[in-house]
Amino acid sequence: MDPDALDGPVPAGSRRGQPILDLVDKAITIQSSLVGKNIARARQRNPEATPAQVIRTLERMYVSSLTGTGAAVGGAAAAPAVGTGIALALSAGEAFTSLELSTLFALSVAEVHGVPLDEVERRRTIVLGILLGEAGSTTIGKVAERTGQHWGRQLVAKVPVSTLRRVNSVLGRNFVTKYGAKQGIIVLGRVAPFGIGAVIGGGANAAVAALAVRAARRAFGPPPASWPVGGPPPVRLP
Repeated sequence: MDPDALDGPVPAGSRRGQPILDLVDKAITIQSSLVGKNIARARQRNPEATPAQVIRTLERMYVSSLTGTGAAVGGAAAAPAVGTGIALALSAGEAFTSLELSTLFALSVAEVHGVPLDEVERRRTIVLGILLGEAGSTTIGKVAERTGQHWGRQLVAKVPVSTLRRVNSVLGRNFVTKYGAKQGIIVLGRVAPFGIGAVIGGGANAAVAALAVRAARRAFGPPPASWPVGGPPPVRLP
């Protein structure tokens, strides 16, 4: 049995928001297994890259992917031959893709920083906290009753899982309210006339990516000066 299954889903304040939190759990489950490949891809051109260089590459990869996905789906959804129902379905599907890309980015940066990802609750805290930005870091500090900079490195790695469950309960409610509403606006915006939808989709996703990058930098602080003893993990791509 998968040990993560014992932890159960993120608690929800109401059943209304549970589908969104289920999507978060799904994204975390899928993307957790791809973290190593994502880091290897970031190091492919320069296997000797430092942790700081790898994180910068991960940031560029994430911003580029998220922006491109939003623009592509925005243009397709707004094409004259596409009905409103299909357009909304395309945009809703892209919203989950955006969540997956954001999850993979957050977990990859955490891995480079050496933050343990063995517990699903720690992965939830990292993903939800980064996606919620400053509000997420404030919530984590209050609920965990800890202060100090760089919660992603200092707090997540040290607090008990039972505390992280309480943190994730609050983060989950905030995520449903803020992120869900934000994505709803983006999805509707992509149904605008062709061309406008692409601009809205790409621009909105670029803004989301930039916020996540800044939140990750605040969460983890400066990158490690060097890789652990033995060097960085080998570059292995499928």
